[in-house]
Amino acid sequence: MPRLFTKAPKRRNTFMQRTPGVVNTAGEWQPLKLDSVLLYISFAFVLIGLLFTYSSSAFETTTYVKRQLVFDVVGVTAALFLSQTYLRIQRIKWLNPTVLIALTWVLLIAVLFTRSQAHTHRWIDLGVFKLQPSEIAKVTLVIYVADYLEKVSGKLAKNWKLLLQPMAVAGITIGLILAEKDIGTPALMGAVFFAMLFVAGARFWHLCVPVACIVPLGLWQLIFVPYRRARILAFLHIGNQAENSTNYQVMQSFLAVGSGGWLGKGLGNSELKMQYLPAAHTDFIFSVMCEEIGLFVLLIVVGFCGILIRGINLARVAKNTFNSLVIFGLTITICGQAFFNMAMAIGLLPTKGIALPFFSYGGSSVVMTLVMMGIILNLAAVDHTQTNLRDDVTHYKNRNHL
Repeated sequence: MPRLFTKAPKRRNTFMQRTPGVVNTAGEWQPLKLDSVLLYISFAFVLIGLLFTYSSSAFETTTYVKRQLVFDVVGVTAALFLSQTYLRIQRIKWLNPTVLIALTWVLLIAVLFTRSQAHTHRWIDLGVFKLQPSEIAKVTLVIYVADYLEKVSGKLAKNWKLLLQPMAVAGITIGLILAEKDIGTPALMGAVFFAMLFVAGARFWHLCVPVACIVPLGLWQLIFVPYRRARILAFLHIGNQAENSTNYQVMQSFLAVGSGGWLGKGLGNSELKMQYLPAAHTDFIFSVMCEEIGLFVLLIVVGFCGILIRGINLARVAKNTFNSLVIFGLTITICGQAFFNMAMAIGLLPTKGIALPFFSYGGSSVVMTLVMMGIILNLAAVDHTQTNLRDDVTHYKNRNHL
């Protein structure tokens, strides 16, 4: 088991589970009972996100909230389906992690040949909606790495060569996303990838070598790419730039956050969203939330902290390495992206086009975030063995005792 996930829990056995899709002796199908904390937080975030999508975009049109409602319905449906069936689907040979990562590469290569949008190549226009392959890559890379690390569990510390294959796969995936002129998503995925390797048992010094090789590449991207260098300089000199300079967005975000005060201006009463704050319904929706509900926005922060703590606890007591690492990786991906977005909105990090999970408008982001939650819920509720799924009663916090 991973080094950070071995401490035995002390709570009593109170959580009941059933194997998905299994018919009991009475002939009735027994659904899994899902983790209530993650389930309630997820549904609350979906509803609140829909409310603020309407609030932040209603000045222009109601199209955004209508489309977001469709994305939410699709995402929730996918999450509920996966929460009951993911492990069974994962056993299908033609949907194994290697095939999924290969299909992801196909999409990441295909998007490079699409029409440029805002000087980037991130979306495949399918007519009905725009598919963002990098959002899919966040999930498939975590699943692939977890599957590989389960096969070499206990050997990483002794043989550093076992790190070469996952590093190569991660390098290709992240490199293709970098080619889209996106640096925020690769940075997040890279951090999650190395965190997974570390908790799986890789030696710290073995990870320092590839990190030392990656740092110069990252610095080159930040220093020698003009628009990224401008963002970094603007971040380092916030407040000293003209109104129409590079940090215009973050200055408007400051005004939105600060003008909200303690209690906010009230739902729908944001003034900065009225064509002053760019991307108010996407990248900077957190700023609109601060302006309208004030310090009550801390409840959102607490919610993400709840997902983080709950997810890590579930990963610590998962019955096998695959479950543990997938829960850990997806939890860190969701919460890391959320904290990055919120830190960007209040000026703690440079501006970067990265969405706030559950809240920012966008089909791929919303659906894939809910897909990640569905997978986490499934792995938290099911005992995954190498042979089959057993129909028994157990506490998901006591699986290490079995």
